[in-house]
Amino acid sequence: MSRELKTGLIAAIIISLFIWGYNFLKSENIFAPNVRHFYVEYANIQGLKKSSSVSINGLQVGKVVAIEFNKKPDKKGTLIVEILIDNDFEFSNNSIAKIYSASLMGGQSLAIIPSYEGDIAVSGDYLRGEVESDIFSAVGEKLNPLQAKIESVIVSVDSLLLGLNQTLTMETRKSLNRSIMGLETTITGIGKTVGSVNDFLDSSKEELGVTFEKTRHILDNFSQLSDTLVNANIGLTIKKAQISLDYINELMVGIQNGEGSFGKFVKDARMYDNLADVTKELEEMIREMKLNPKRFVHFSIFGKKATPYDPKNNKNNESNRQ
Repeated sequence: MSRELKTGLIAAIIISLFIWGYNFLKSENIFAPNVRHFYVEYANIQGLKKSSSVSINGLQVGKVVAIEFNKKPDKKGTLIVEILIDNDFEFSNNSIAKIYSASLMGGQSLAIIPSYEGDIAVSGDYLRGEVESDIFSAVGEKLNPLQAKIESVIVSVDSLLLGLNQTLTMETRKSLNRSIMGLETTITGIGKTVGSVNDFLDSSKEELGVTFEKTRHILDNFSQLSDTLVNANIGLTIKKAQISLDYINELMVGIQNGEGSFGKFVKDARMYDNLADVTKELEEMIREMKLNPKRFVHFSIFGKKATPYDPKNNKNNESNRQ
């Protein structure tokens, strides 16, 4: 073998080793048969770095190999993350590449959430990117609205205190002090009243006991009366009373309709007139008997005639004797 050929072979080997070492430092293994490159677009990568690990279902399958700004005019400010996967696990191009916090101490990693619907992802495809909020971001998101509310409350309290300070002039403060002192006096009076009530209750304890005992007897008697009323056949009594009321009602209806003697007397004017005439004649007869008794009881030895009846004298209540 000539020296020139040996020199060329050595140069080719050196160049190959240089290329392999460069890619090795970039975490790329050019000799791996299943190496695939994917791209993900993010608005914010939350501190993701090159060489950050890429995992699928918790298994590390690759690394982040490049992070660059998007050069498209309509996508300025967005970031393109290039990931390398050296695993032959297949998933669709609808899968999600999510950035998440690997630990509380910091450091971001990337996880591919595989989807199996759609076309199989091939090297060079773009995956959909998402960013998972870490615990501090989540706490911050919860605290931000609370902070705004607290600031609003502080402003309101400050305005309230300012208005209160403007309202509480020297005279107002003196009046408020007098009101507080009056309230204290009132509370003291209430305390004395409560003490007096307690003393009264202590002194009247025996009388109250006797009163309660009498009340208990009254309630017992009322309970016995209630039991008696419950045991009595009140329903039968009410039923009999209802029957009696129905009979009286029928009797009153008959009287109203002129049935029976009493009904005819009440409703028939002729009976009333006859009774009035009889009464009048009886009255005249009694008056005549008082005025001229000999006319009704007559004893005459010598045959003297009885005094005749004179309606005029009877009406004037005068005797017929001459």
